[in-house]
Amino acid sequence: MPPRLSKSKLMAFRQCERRLWLELHRPALRQDDGASRAAFASGHQVGELARSLYDPDGAGIVLDPLSEGVDAALERSRTLLDGRLPVFEAGFAAGGALSFADVLLPLDDDDVDGDGDGDGDGDGGWRMVEVKSSTSVKDYQRDDAAIQAYVARQAGVTLKSIAVAHIDSSWVYPGDGDYHGLLAEHDLTASAFERGDEVAGWIARAQRVAALPAEPATRPGAQCSQPYDCGFVGHCNSGAPQAEFPVSWLPRVVKRELKDCIAAGAADMRQVPDQLLNPTQQRVKQHTLSGQPFFDAAGARDDLARHALPAWFIDFETINLAVPVWPGTRPFQMIPFQFSVHRLDEHGVLDHRAFLDLSGNDPSRAFAAALLDACDGAGPVFVYNAGFEMARIAELAQRFLALAARLMALNARVVDLLPVARNRYYHPIQQGSWSIKKVLPAIAPDLCYDQLDGVQDGGGAMQAFLEATAPGIDLERKREIERQLLDYCHLDTLAMVRLWRFLAGAR
Repeated sequence: MPPRLSKSKLMAFRQCERRLWLELHRPALRQDDGASRAAFASGHQVGELARSLYDPDGAGIVLDPLSEGVDAALERSRTLLDGRLPVFEAGFAAGGALSFADVLLPLDDDDVDGDGDGDGDGDGGWRMVEVKSSTSVKDYQRDDAAIQAYVARQAGVTLKSIAVAHIDSSWVYPGDGDYHGLLAEHDLTASAFERGDEVAGWIARAQRVAALPAEPATRPGAQCSQPYDCGFVGHCNSGAPQAEFPVSWLPRVVKRELKDCIAAGAADMRQVPDQLLNPTQQRVKQHTLSGQPFFDAAGARDDLARHALPAWFIDFETINLAVPVWPGTRPFQMIPFQFSVHRLDEHGVLDHRAFLDLSGNDPSRAFAAALLDACDGAGPVFVYNAGFEMARIAELAQRFLALAARLMALNARVVDLLPVARNRYYHPIQQGSWSIKKVLPAIAPDLCYDQLDGVQDGGGAMQAFLEATAPGIDLERKREIERQLLDYCHLDTLAMVRLWRFLAGAR
């Protein structure tokens, strides 16, 4: 008997047949990255909040297929539909597929159109809402809604409407636990109901893939990250022939002709004609193939000579919560909670200042005041990828008007080291990337991110912040996280100092 394919498995099939097969037959090979795990966590958090928004009286029923078992949850779902109460995670199975609805709301007989404005007491069917942590309706979420609607209707549910609720990123949290307005709904009833035959075709084809004796030989490609990152990409790439000089090392591939060349099978940079490459890509290709670094030392010195010491080197760490917890903040707004500042004076003496707030309170104003104090003076403020830090400083200025003039004056001093590095230096070990973690091993191999304990990247810093500010955390563990965060951010700005010395010829 063919397996019942869940909505998530059907969505995996829509992304890649090989992914579906691996999800079913080799799930242990899946390795989700930190960004994917964070997205799962955000989705879970938004889903839980949606229950209080759609059922403010708490009269509804929440099913848990993981603890109850799928069959038990399906059976209880049928029983609960007779109760005319909101049901969360109601499950349905039909046509070789099964699905669980985020929100299922009863409609009365005066509300058969599903707009929620009826006032009768009869059975008008049901309204389904799928809750997403995205900030708009994505195309793949339309597929998601079509599957949900098809399975529920095939299972006999009198489904009158279906909508996707997503986060309104412009909404500002007023505080006091009031999250009304966080979610915006988009009705997808007409399109979802019209696609029944299409969904039936997906299920039939997915069942055939599921029954294959071996995984499909689908080549890695754009589908590995669209519409979301696949946790099997490492497995699939490990089985593919590895190019000596992969085209993936070419930075910023946006030109259509280059994309077409790669799609046609060019896997090694040697297979890509030079005329398809921009100057930066040509430099990467030339020096990667030769094994020789490129360094325009005179140009780098000229770029930096106009910025006299003293100089400051700054780096921020931020947290962006899907569900904001601090009044005056928006969903996914990047809230800075930590900085590191190295100051290099006219005599080459280095000093360090740091800020880190793990209290759980909004760190923004204290961060802004401490940053102004740490960068007090006149001279360049070096960053690596200025868009990020400058945007955060500007946002702080908008929120804290008393500090706005000084914050914008600080922004006016910012100098970006990234374009200097990109235009003046490249080492083959960078593999086409100018992230500071790629450049550092070439110019300062004694500074190593992989030797840090715990936090080694921005995603890890976010996760560490959430753990450290969670209620009930052990004090010793919190101190350990604090040390890890301070060490990580300190290395970011020390790395910039070393990079500046290298580029400026001040080694």
